[in-house]
Amino acid sequence: MHRLSVAERPDWRRKAEEVGFAFHTIDGAKYWDESACYSFTMEQIERDIEDPSQELSDMCYDAVREILNSDELLTRMHIPERVWDYIATSWQRGDRDLYGRFDLRYDGNGPAKLLEFNADTPTSLFEASYFQWAWLEDARAGGIVAKNADQFNSIQDSLIEAFGAMGFERRRLAFSCVKNHAEDRGTVEYLEDCARQASVETGFVHIEDIGIDAAGQFTDLEDRAITDLFKLYPWEWLIEDEFSKYLLNDPCRIIEPVWKMALSNKGLLAVLWRMFEGHPNLLPAYFEDDPAAAGLIADGIYARKPIFGREGANVELISAGQTQKVDGPYGAEGNIIQALAPLPVFDGNYPVLGSWIVAGKSCGLGLREDINPITSNSSRFVPHIIVD
Repeated sequence: MHRLSVAERPDWRRKAEEVGFAFHTIDGAKYWDESACYSFTMEQIERDIEDPSQELSDMCYDAVREILNSDELLTRMHIPERVWDYIATSWQRGDRDLYGRFDLRYDGNGPAKLLEFNADTPTSLFEASYFQWAWLEDARAGGIVAKNADQFNSIQDSLIEAFGAMGFERRRLAFSCVKNHAEDRGTVEYLEDCARQASVETGFVHIEDIGIDAAGQFTDLEDRAITDLFKLYPWEWLIEDEFSKYLLNDPCRIIEPVWKMALSNKGLLAVLWRMFEGHPNLLPAYFEDDPAAAGLIADGIYARKPIFGREGANVELISAGQTQKVDGPYGAEGNIIQALAPLPVFDGNYPVLGSWIVAGKSCGLGLREDINPITSNSSRFVPHIIVD
């Protein structure tokens, strides 16, 4: 694994905007950064990233069963009791999930370590799937990288296949996100395009504009019933909405399914360690009130992560008496304590690997980097190549 300085395409901003990548720059700073790329060997990808990610995915499905069968774990993960039966029904019915992203610590020498699983509303999808591949094609043609350079990236094909297998014949899938959020809107537009390529009839409605008819059915602004909904909106927020009581009547199929609440929660890290203690791709992790967490805290080298935290908010890294943290709105719901695995440093940058799972299968990689050791929503996306 190497970080390579490479030439930027002179027209990359125009190309980004032509395909709807409006958030390539955030607050005047580059979010998409192609002045560098990370290079891997095929062995590193297959042995240290793809195969372990597949194993982690399978372990997470096992963890769902463990969590749903344990009132103790559901309570510790702060999943409200009023939705336990709703979640269990979704899991028992076999509601299909679409995607997720494992965040991994890796420096070129295995094993990769799981930092967290973004299982419900993972972002950086368009960048990893479409725009990263478009960069590779241009970079090979323009001599920026070797002509035989490859990429771990079958994300788009996997998404199209997954939508096609979900059974939307004669059904309309509505896509939704919050208003005035360019990244979420871009991600949803991309997913909607993938669904259309799978011959799924689609539509769009903002989360704020979804209504309820007299029969308790969700509707869009044209009063059409929403029978199927993709929402880029966290389940823990959705179940607190004033309309959440209608969800429990199960009026429509929602992607991601509600059982993903068992995976989109940092408590998963503690559950995985309880189930698979010593696994080479896991870090020791405990609920903060677990007596076992005291050992990590006493050692003074650990990470504290809020159970519902997102994009690095309220994460604390404690080492050698020093604390690094990012402010945010989370933490009142509780935390997990995880053994600290500091990100490697390449040319002053801390990269985290985002390993993508679609329909339960490992299928691609995207990297984010920052000059700080905690990855946040403004951390840059940097493409990668495979060269042997």
